[in-house]
Amino acid sequence: MGGSSAISNIDPIQMRLLEEVADLHETPAGAYNIRANGQMAARAASENIEIISKEDGTGIDIHIKPGTKHESVHIPVVLSQSGLSEMVCNDFYIGDGADVVIIAGCGIHNGGDKDSKHDGLHRFFVGRASRVKYVEKHYGSGDGKGKRVMNPQTEVIMEENSYLEMEMVQIKGVDSTKRATKADLAAGAKLVIRERLLTHGTQFAESSFIVNLNGEDSSANVISRSVAKEDSTQIFIAEINGNAKCAGHSECDAIIMDNAKISAIPKITANNTDAALIHEAAIGKIAGEQIIKLMTLGLTEGEAEAQIVNGFLK
Repeated sequence: MGGSSAISNIDPIQMRLLEEVADLHETPAGAYNIRANGQMAARAASENIEIISKEDGTGIDIHIKPGTKHESVHIPVVLSQSGLSEMVCNDFYIGDGADVVIIAGCGIHNGGDKDSKHDGLHRFFVGRASRVKYVEKHYGSGDGKGKRVMNPQTEVIMEENSYLEMEMVQIKGVDSTKRATKADLAAGAKLVIRERLLTHGTQFAESSFIVNLNGEDSSANVISRSVAKEDSTQIFIAEINGNAKCAGHSECDAIIMDNAKISAIPKITANNTDAALIHEAAIGKIAGEQIIKLMTLGLTEGEAEAQIVNGFLK
């Protein structure tokens, strides 16, 4: 964080959402585009990163020059108006040999009776030998009866020897979400996805991943850690297609509590004799001895559960 001034045109509720989803407390260093209640609230480019509004008004194009090193771009979205519904499409063009961090995220505060909804499509075109870390956090707040709904879609095309690490987090307050990610990898490309998810109440969350390992020596590692509490429902779908000599691994590790429901649906397909594919899934409750051990240290049962959940989702 290199800025020192507060972000203008952002009210206190929106500012708190920005802190939750993008760790922003002030104007970020580097390039950024902040969207609030369906409108652009702030934007800045850098020497190597350009942000352009789409002509049809549906989103933005982010162009990162080849060879760009150690730069970041923030593109958070916040909604604080009850009943607002929007669809945003953002395209990322990452030049060959770049090394950058992209911070996204969506926060919805709904204090009214109408549902608030943000649907987003992010498309990544990752150039040869480039390295990208992408962080996407979802967060909801507000005590209104209206639901907080987010349906993010991600499409990825990775060129030869590129690397993409995706951190996808949803810990609080989202009533309904369908998260769909699809990736196509060329030779030598490497994709790492880490999902962390917590649902409670009657919340619903579906995460689906389709990864096509098309090039020789491409690889993917899809890891999901989730906790489902109370009457919430989670569905995890992971499909990895090995179309060349490649390595693919998916893993779903989940804790189930109360009356929650969790489904893990793996699919691995080898279309080449040198495709090495593995899927692992484990769903279970917190072990009683873990609770007892922490309670002997002076924690209540509720505090012990909370500490175990927090440690699991880190």
